[in-house]
Amino acid sequence: MNRIVLQKLDRSSRSSSNRSFPSFALISRFFHTPSFATVAADKLSGSHPAEVQNLVQGSWKSSASWTWIVDPLNGEKFTKIAEIQESELQPFVSSLSSCPKYGLHNPLRAQERYLMYGDISAKAANKLAQPEVSYFFARLIQRVSPKSYAQALAEVQVTQKFLENFSGDQVRFLARSFAVPGNHLGQQSTGLRWPYGPVSLVMDQMLRLLHECGLPLKDVDFINSDGAIMNKLLLEAKPKMTLFTGSSRVAEKLAADLKGRIKLEDAGFDWKILGPDVKEVDYVAWVCDQDAYACSGQKCSAQSILFMHENWVSSELISKMKSLAGRRKLEDLTIGPVLTVTTDAMVEHMNKLLKIPGSKLLFGGEPLQNHSIPEVYGLLDQQLFLSL
Repeated sequence: MNRIVLQKLDRSSRSSSNRSFPSFALISRFFHTPSFATVAADKLSGSHPAEVQNLVQGSWKSSASWTWIVDPLNGEKFTKIAEIQESELQPFVSSLSSCPKYGLHNPLRAQERYLMYGDISAKAANKLAQPEVSYFFARLIQRVSPKSYAQALAEVQVTQKFLENFSGDQVRFLARSFAVPGNHLGQQSTGLRWPYGPVSLVMDQMLRLLHECGLPLKDVDFINSDGAIMNKLLLEAKPKMTLFTGSSRVAEKLAADLKGRIKLEDAGFDWKILGPDVKEVDYVAWVCDQDAYACSGQKCSAQSILFMHENWVSSELISKMKSLAGRRKLEDLTIGPVLTVTTDAMVEHMNKLLKIPGSKLLFGGEPLQNHSIPEVYGLLDQQLFLSL
């Protein structure tokens, strides 16, 4: 019955985005907070704040220092994070240092572990496929990083499908060759990527789901800290390999500090190039709009810059993109606050770009008015530049 209700509500939200918020209240009547969860996603607010703890040596721990995260939509203090200080770092150093050189998950030395992780993946996929669990994570994602429900739910569904495909015998294939794409957890100790700030609440809850599915408590440590403390942890524990996603400046520092024992992800500056053949303008405009403005551009695959042949300039592409961007609004979170850049910083950058000879603003670029988003975040109308 719950599946039918979800499908009906999803269809109605597509036909009228203004219905998306009332739908949440209706859906939540059918779903209880999952057993693993320590927060109710639909109640998360200043009056019902969440706590994000740290996981080390098999135990969830708080800290002497708590950092409050303000709600991206109204400025309330709605999530507090136990931020590890230097005096509290030693258990994490000891835990990371205890990982053997050949790796905790080495399938050649501990064959039972890849079988265990196949089972964990299958159970986690089954959990995420349950309507109440997928709804919980989609709503939690929406609360900490505002975006449309369809976008948030798609992230949950992609993760569920990955775990489904990864279960069974797939785990053992990690040891087949370094040419297999992805993180080779079966061959080496690898750092895990955790998102910035308030989004860490989602990962806190995901770990708790995995524990319920059989993940040993000591297999993954979870730390909340600032950059200086994390740097100290890496220098003292000396991991054999670290995967880093972030700024090129920090990447260069870590590459030197860790003596090259690091893998760096792409910076995420993504180009789109349109050649001389103009066709399927409606579809191309839709793809450009989704790639540039979905999640307010806060994703690794976001379209950073668009190069087009002059034939496209004379087509209806720009006007269609402007029309699509104009449909986005804060009410249904098809546009939302930028978590890492303020409005003033974006306006300043825009004005600098407009000083480039031949550049002009084609649409958007104005700070949104009449909203309650706090100044620590950023919010602009969509914008597009054309440099001639």
